[in-house]
Amino acid sequence: MLFSGQKLSRLSARTNNRKQLIQLGPSLSRLHQIKMRTLLLLLLFCHVSSPVIHSLKHFTTASTGIPNLPEFVATLEVDELLMGYSDSNKRLDVKQDWAKKLFIDHPEQLEWYRQQCFQIQPNFFKSYTNRLMRLYNQSGGVHVVQRVQGCEWNDETEEVKGFVQFGYDGEDLLKLDLNTLTWNALRPEAVIAKQIWDADKELGKEFKIFLTQIFPEQLKQYVDYAGSSLLRSELPSVSLLQKTPSSPVSCLATGFYPHRASLVWRKDGEELHEEVDHGEILPNHDGTFQMSVDLNLSSVTPEDWTRYDCVFQLSDVKEDIITKLEKDRIRTNWVKPSNMTVLVTAAVVVLALILIGAAGFIVYKKKKAISPPSSAPDNSTDEDSSKSLNQDH
Repeated sequence: MLFSGQKLSRLSARTNNRKQLIQLGPSLSRLHQIKMRTLLLLLLFCHVSSPVIHSLKHFTTASTGIPNLPEFVATLEVDELLMGYSDSNKRLDVKQDWAKKLFIDHPEQLEWYRQQCFQIQPNFFKSYTNRLMRLYNQSGGVHVVQRVQGCEWNDETEEVKGFVQFGYDGEDLLKLDLNTLTWNALRPEAVIAKQIWDADKELGKEFKIFLTQIFPEQLKQYVDYAGSSLLRSELPSVSLLQKTPSSPVSCLATGFYPHRASLVWRKDGEELHEEVDHGEILPNHDGTFQMSVDLNLSSVTPEDWTRYDCVFQLSDVKEDIITKLEKDRIRTNWVKPSNMTVLVTAAVVVLALILIGAAGFIVYKKKKAISPPSSAPDNSTDEDSSKSLNQDH
């Protein structure tokens, strides 16, 4: 078969390329090995990012009949970190440095919060409180309306979940179902309020706009400004505390971040559910959190203490903090009373009894001295009176 000049030229070029590839074969192989080793090192030593669920929560409390307390108080939290505070006394505080920078760059957002906190929301809650009071035939007294609303956002799947729930006088009241835009009554007394709110179709639509559009957009912007401050992990200090030798032993973890954490007591490596009292996760003044869990040892012999330990787990952190139940680890302010202390206490009690008895005797004598004459007849007085009458006649 004859080849044209162009075909021969292309064939010659392909042959030369093959020769060059054969000559470069060992070099390419070594390069491939180096790349594979680098990839393995990256997988071993670099942190592989995992999806994070961020949250934005507005907490609002409106009250009536409580002196020295603002009628309206609102807070904003991002990933459980306090971002801002406002109340009906025209107070508005921005708590985080990144949030202050955000409001400097976007003053319109700060103005939006001012209008919401100083005008729109206080008026809404005042009207809502009055409606509830009329609904339950309450003319006055102390009443509190609470609301939590916001959203959660998965930064990997972009899934958004909005939520809003109301409470009244310390009990859950209504919760919005975003799929049907109807309200769920969270207790029997809330059924009447549910019917009234279900009839207001525009109210449900307004909440949906906030929960599925406005709040998620704000949350994404806040996360962008906050940066690594929301992704940090801080491990706590863990202590064992006990008031008296007969009190439960409290395992306290404080100074951890984020709030996605657990604290449990274990026996022989198994988590305990009985004889255990879990406390709530509470914020510290520096933006970290604390929590505690109590263990009742009334039925545990001292020999079995070594079988118990307290375990703290923080989200996205593999290593747990394990604190074994040992007497030397327990901190307490209780001091064993000495013999002298017992004698002094007994002497004080005896002296107190003597003083009480003396005081009672003095009161008794005074009452007897001022008591009125007896109502029984006095014969001597009657005889003297009759004698004086005879003498007069």
